[in-house]
Amino acid sequence: MNTSGRHFLQIPGPTNVPDRILKAIEQPTIDHRGPDFKVLCREVLDGLMEVFKTTRPVLIFPASGTGAWEAALVNTLSPRDRVLMFETGHFGTLWMELAQRLGLQPDWIPGNWREGVDPEKVEELLEADKERQIRAVCVVHNETATGVTSDVAGIRKSIDRTGHPALFMVDTISSLASMDYRHEEWKVDVTVAGSQKGLMLPPGLSFNALSEKAIETSRNARLPRAYWNWEDMLKANEQSVFPYTPATNLLYGLKEALIMLREEGLENVYTRHRRLGEATRQAVLSWGLELNALNTNEYSNSLTAVRVPEGHDADHFRKVVLENFNVSLGNGLGKVQGRVFRIGHLGDFNVPMLLGTLGAIEMGLELSGVPYQPEGVRAAMNQLLEGIKGS
Repeated sequence: MNTSGRHFLQIPGPTNVPDRILKAIEQPTIDHRGPDFKVLCREVLDGLMEVFKTTRPVLIFPASGTGAWEAALVNTLSPRDRVLMFETGHFGTLWMELAQRLGLQPDWIPGNWREGVDPEKVEELLEADKERQIRAVCVVHNETATGVTSDVAGIRKSIDRTGHPALFMVDTISSLASMDYRHEEWKVDVTVAGSQKGLMLPPGLSFNALSEKAIETSRNARLPRAYWNWEDMLKANEQSVFPYTPATNLLYGLKEALIMLREEGLENVYTRHRRLGEATRQAVLSWGLELNALNTNEYSNSLTAVRVPEGHDADHFRKVVLENFNVSLGNGLGKVQGRVFRIGHLGDFNVPMLLGTLGAIEMGLELSGVPYQPEGVRAAMNQLLEGIKGS
């Protein structure tokens, strides 16, 4: 295996951690009850509100995104509550399975793993719920396994048209700080996120952004909760501390990540991701390969899932790319294992990094015998040049 140079980690998360953030994390740990920590705590809590685009609290848990899923559910729901959930891909499925294990009753809407949630379907299902038994609508904004997004603003409008009181919960684990997201404007009640993708940190922090409605609902929810209890976290955060030992050094890194996002400007961050996503998709189509996402309005700007032709194994192709070029691509998950490989283009990522990744993929297609047209890298360059000249 060729290990010279820097490894290209082009999975859709965890993403590349910038040197600035690594240096911030390596600072000496401080007293998490002392005055310096309180300053750090307040800076990151306030900074996160800017990224989620909210004026309401954002809670930080030392956990992966799965922990944030659980926190969202156990703080707002009671045993046997009905929850509307959608099979957009592997992670939508895992969230549903978690809900089942907690004693909830998901209304599970099957999908083909190539399309997002249909707002009209949401409206239809809520209209049919005449007794208002559905307590929450749970949606994955950007399905990391499939490269497909769902229209969060459109779903919110559908909920509003029905007048249904269900809570609206959204997973933004692979879209936050990469794609436009507006927690407050879109009236999301709980937004779930993690540290290891658009925020450019290692895994280890997860987030719940809350609405006032979610906080009020939590006071009467009856699912057991201890570690994930919002009430404990909200009270402690008011004093700029945590109810238990926080991941102090990751909070150093989070502070630096928020500074970096502020320096670039969130709108510029979104534009950068959109341009890199467009160039990646142009490369894929020019190779003659098929995008997993079917609808152009649902393309993800965080990652691209690519379907390999029948008779070829995406995991074998990924192995060839890794062993020859030291580039890691994302594997297919669940129902698309072996059928799909995923190109991550989110977080700390720029044009030369993308072109290096696409070059390795194009050579890997040749070496692995996958039929293709050798025009993808040039097509991506042309797409990127158009964006640069037009800016």
